[in-house]
Amino acid sequence: MSPTRNVPQVLVQIDDCLALVAAERGGALWRLAEAGRQLDATVVRLPPGAAVEEYVEPHPSDLDVLLLVIEGTGWLGTGASRRPMGARSVVWLPRVAPRALTAGPDGLVCLIVHQRRPAPTAKGLPSVPVPLPALAGVEGGEGPCLLDRVCSACGRVSIESSARYCSRCGEALPSRAF
Repeated sequence: MSPTRNVPQVLVQIDDCLALVAAERGGALWRLAEAGRQLDATVVRLPPGAAVEEYVEPHPSDLDVLLLVIEGTGWLGTGASRRPMGARSVVWLPRVAPRALTAGPDGLVCLIVHQRRPAPTAKGLPSVPVPLPALAGVEGGEGPCLLDRVCSACGRVSIESSARYCSRCGEALPSRAF
């Protein structure tokens, strides 16, 4: 057992995360990675004009998401409507609701938090890859960071962008932005 596992900690200063990556670059800036946690959390930056296409969690057992806009502006797409978001907005994304995000002219930086998905058993592994939202408006195809493909249990990097679980050990891969 880690000596700090059950001790409250300051994990990150958001300004330090923002300073590490140029404002025009998007992707995950920080992830909660402490062993034994019950939550997953990620700080994500969408560069100006970038979008996460409409997405609905594909399985009823998937989780609600809480999103806190740290800086910038953008829009939350909720099916047929679009709602503005700004710094300090707190957004609830129910697991069954369609959602899309679009960054405004200054980009969008969000803290995304949800309950950690339990590691699946062998019979619980999905039989086909689950499509995940595409990040539009980011040059170069894949985002600048592959942290969402690295298994926290065994360190294997998934070659499939849509993989949800590690093919080596079955551990849930870090969650995508949405």
